[in-house]
Amino acid sequence: MGRKLKIGVACGGTGGHIFPGLATANELASRGHEVTLWLAGKDIEHESVKGWNGEIITIPAEGFQFGFSFRSVQTVYRLLKAYRLALSKMKANPPDVVLAMGSYASFGPIKAAGKLNIPYVLHEANLLPGRAVSMLAGKADTIAVSFEKTSYYLKHANIVRTGMPLRKDIQDASARPRIPRAEGGPMRIMIMGGSRGAQVLNEVLPRSLALVAETGVQLEVIHIAGLQDTESIAAVYEKACIKAEVQHFIQHMEEVYLNTDLAICRSGAATCAELAAFGVPALLIPYPHAVRDHQMGNARILQDSGAADVVDQQDISTTWLRDYLIRVSEKPGRLERMATAMKKRGQSDAAQQLANLIEKVGGE
Repeated sequence: MGRKLKIGVACGGTGGHIFPGLATANELASRGHEVTLWLAGKDIEHESVKGWNGEIITIPAEGFQFGFSFRSVQTVYRLLKAYRLALSKMKANPPDVVLAMGSYASFGPIKAAGKLNIPYVLHEANLLPGRAVSMLAGKADTIAVSFEKTSYYLKHANIVRTGMPLRKDIQDASARPRIPRAEGGPMRIMIMGGSRGAQVLNEVLPRSLALVAETGVQLEVIHIAGLQDTESIAAVYEKACIKAEVQHFIQHMEEVYLNTDLAICRSGAATCAELAAFGVPALLIPYPHAVRDHQMGNARILQDSGAADVVDQQDISTTWLRDYLIRVSEKPGRLERMATAMKKRGQSDAAQQLANLIEKVGGE
């Protein structure tokens, strides 16, 4: 290792930015660097960074607004305030390099770094670049991406595919082989709609699986409902005599991935990266209101590589899902081919790759 670096990691906002940022920060800290997390003061951040032993700087920030309105004016004011606060703190203790994981929480620290001529690296998790990365890309030293085709959507001379950094427990477990479905055993399905849950998945899928069970197909379900009601979901499975575990959240997702034959879920960048790391075939139902429809972009990449099937939310119904699942249950060989294709897309060393890039930029 070269000289010890002072590194800022701006990863505030949502779990999709915090967890990969924290994974990279932990990797850098394990190499002896002095790492500071720059957060945005959101509730989710407090729980997410428990156990982090380094410095934390909080710069309150708010998401981007477009169009002219009182709220958009407020947002501009708050972003400028975030920039001034970040500039003041960065002047007092300037880092050698800054890594930003995207989102509005990156704006203040990255604009401050640019003002102070501190090199910075942006990480774009999704296929289609978010507003923050697009806005801040011009002066970035390097842009790290999860999907190789993201380079088609960004004008920058130095774009490197590092993959999506995963938490250490997920990364380590992904090296273990998935547990195969028992001969004659039930098809194991994992349903997940994101941290807040997905109403359409929670309502339509249990009814669809009940119809599948009526045909004699054996099923075993893990349904992660997010913040939404679990009792009504569990009641549908119980009535259909389907063995099901329904939870708001599951702490150790690695065990779920290792015991899943088919995932039915959204297609956020973190979910796609974890499915790929474990080689779990999926039916992806992208969140239709995602900014720039980025979840559909992520899903199409996996579909094009043969790793997943994709359906638009407006096209799903209980009967469509019933017919789809029956077809899948009759062709276990296809699921295995999808699993192989999904595993080929995995990049479990993304945190290490991104850390290598930060060391290179900071040491120049």
